[in-house]
Amino acid sequence: MAEPNAKIPAENTDSAKGFAFALSAYLLWGFLPFFMKAVAHIPAAEVVAHRIVWSVPLAGLVLLWLGRTQELKLALKSPSMLRMAALTAVLITINWGIYVWAIGAGRAIETALGYYINPLFSIFLGAVLLKERPNNAQMVAIALAAIAVAVLAFDAGGLPWVSIGLCISWGFYAFFRKTLPIGPNQGFFLEVLLLSIPAIGYIIWLEATGQGHFGDTGVADVLWLLSCGIVTAVPLMIYANGAKLLRLSTIGIMQYIAPTMIFVIAVFVFHEPFGTAKLIAFALIWAALFVYSGAMLAESRARRAAQPAPAE
Repeated sequence: MAEPNAKIPAENTDSAKGFAFALSAYLLWGFLPFFMKAVAHIPAAEVVAHRIVWSVPLAGLVLLWLGRTQELKLALKSPSMLRMAALTAVLITINWGIYVWAIGAGRAIETALGYYINPLFSIFLGAVLLKERPNNAQMVAIALAAIAVAVLAFDAGGLPWVSIGLCISWGFYAFFRKTLPIGPNQGFFLEVLLLSIPAIGYIIWLEATGQGHFGDTGVADVLWLLSCGIVTAVPLMIYANGAKLLRLSTIGIMQYIAPTMIFVIAVFVFHEPFGTAKLIAFALIWAALFVYSGAMLAESRARRAAQPAPAE
C-alpha cells in the first residue's frame, strides 16, 4: 500500500512532521475497508476504474500546487520511462482489483495477511532478482511466513490466493517502481494518467450498456464513486511527503499499522471467521515480523552508533 520509492532523508533522522504525515496515511489505509464495504454492491472492476479516473484531476492539482510538473513533462517524452510506468500501472491495478474484491467478498483477513507478508516477500525478491544475501534473521522470518501460508493452504485445501496475489502484485510493483527516476507524486500521476484511457473507456461502456452505477442507481452511488479518487490519491500523497522525512527503520515498523487495523476490523467489526488454522498462521506471521523488525532495528542502531559524532 505504501508508496515504494519515497526518498529517505539524507540526515537519516525522523521528524515530527514526517511521522504525522506517515501516521495519517497508514490510519487512512487502515480505515479503507469501511469504504470498500460501502461500495461492495458495485463490481470491483468498476470501483477500480473510478479510483483511477478520479485520482487524475486530484493528483494533477497537487502537482500544479507544488510546482513539480517538469519531471512529468520529461517522463512523457521518454518511451522507456513510459513503458516502465505502464508496467507498474498494470501491477497496481491488479493489486487494487484484488483488494477491492476481497473486502467486498468478506475476505479482509486475507488482505491483512497479504500486506503482513509483503516486506518479507520483498526480501525474497531481492535475494532472487538482485542476488542480495538475506541475513539469518531475514531467512528465519521468510521461513516462518512460508510455514504460515502452508498452514492456510492445508486448512483450505488450496493456496490463500488473495493474500498471495496482493503480496506478489505489490512486491513486484515496489520492485519496478524503484526504477522510475521521478518523485512519488509525479510517478503516481503518470500511472493513473496512463490507466485513465482504458478506465474511461470501460466506464463509458458500462453506462452505455446499462451496467454502470454512475448515475442510473442513485445519487449515493455517484458520491461513493467520486470519492474513490480521494481515498486513493490522498493517502498516497500524504505518505509520499512523510516518508522522505523518516528513517527507513521507522517506516519499516509503521507499515504494520494498516494491516493490523484491517485485521482488527475484519475480526471484530466484519465478524469474519477466524478459526484455529488462521490463528496459527497469524501467530507465525507475527513471530516472523518480530524477528524481522528486531533485526532491522538492531542493524539501524549499530549503523548510527558507527557514524562519527558531529563536530562541535
